[in-house]
Amino acid sequence: MIDFHCHIDLYPDPAKILEEVDSRRTYVLAVTTTPKAWRGTRKLVGDRRRVRVALGLHPEVVAQRHAEVALLCGLLPEARYVGEIGLDGSPAHRDAMGIQREVFDRILDACSDQGGRIMTIHSRSAATLVLDALERRPRAGVPILHWFSGTARELDRAIDMGCWFSIGPAMLRSRKGRELASLMPLDRLLTETDAPFARDGDLPLMPWQAYDCLTELGTLTGIDSRVLARRIRDNLKNLPSALQSRKAV
Repeated sequence: MIDFHCHIDLYPDPAKILEEVDSRRTYVLAVTTTPKAWRGTRKLVGDRRRVRVALGLHPEVVAQRHAEVALLCGLLPEARYVGEIGLDGSPAHRDAMGIQREVFDRILDACSDQGGRIMTIHSRSAATLVLDALERRPRAGVPILHWFSGTARELDRAIDMGCWFSIGPAMLRSRKGRELASLMPLDRLLTETDAPFARDGDLPLMPWQAYDCLTELGTLTGIDSRVLARRIRDNLKNLPSALQSRKAV
């Protein structure tokens, strides 16, 4: 099982979740919302083979913590994965779009300078701006648009640009989410939960529930969920070569 976008450090008892992740042999990309959280999460994760920690600065906190972009860029040589980064144009964060764009541009520039990174990217209500920024920096790395919620036209543009996507159970509960997922290239698709923000009823989703979306995806694509699971696993294995291809752009 693969959960490529999960906020492990924000569960009430992250150590317990990590123990269960180990026992279920789940691969997890633990995204962080600030560079300081990256340090703490790395210490928490330790030397687990199936858990990686992404260095992030979430667009929802950029208005208050934009100065930490310097710390993120300083830590970038130590990080193979970057996220959660991106832009958020929803009403609560729209007024901070100027500083969000400055921070996102600086992170992408730093990723380019470091030879590219695997990036998990937030683009809620800002897909065109995110794609514009990525298009200006093709060597920033492999962009994985998590829980993509843009328009069909924006999705087509993202596909043409070589973006990857991560989807999860919460995304596929909506008609729009299902429609978008059905159009995403299967060879650039990963699974996620976005937990503990994404929930299963009253409870947060767990990393080992990321594959719960594959039954619905199978219905949408006509492909057996077990075949899709193997495809997702192969995609994860192919990420390093995808990064190498980006470096050659």
